[in-house]
Amino acid sequence: MSKLKRLVEQREAVNARIKQEQNKLRASERRSDTRRKVLAGATVLEWAKRDNEFSSRLLAELKRFLVRDADRELFGLPPLPKQEKSNAA
Repeated sequence: MSKLKRLVEQREAVNARIKQEQNKLRASERRSDTRRKVLAGATVLEWAKRDNEFSSRLLAELKRFLVRDADRELFGLPPLPKQEKSNAA
């Protein structure tokens, strides 16, 4: 095997390891981001239980923000009419 071919193979192996480590890092960052969102959401929902004014404001924001039927259903909101969905997207 020529020296050049061996070096190219080594470079490819290193590049594969770099990509693998980058993917691990991205996955870890996504998990952390998801955990932050869950904890922030739990905090906000607990706050809404204790504060009626905040609860009303949160519900108003959710009505504007949530456009997917499944998401709206989680909060007891009716589906958006078809026209509003296409305008929101």
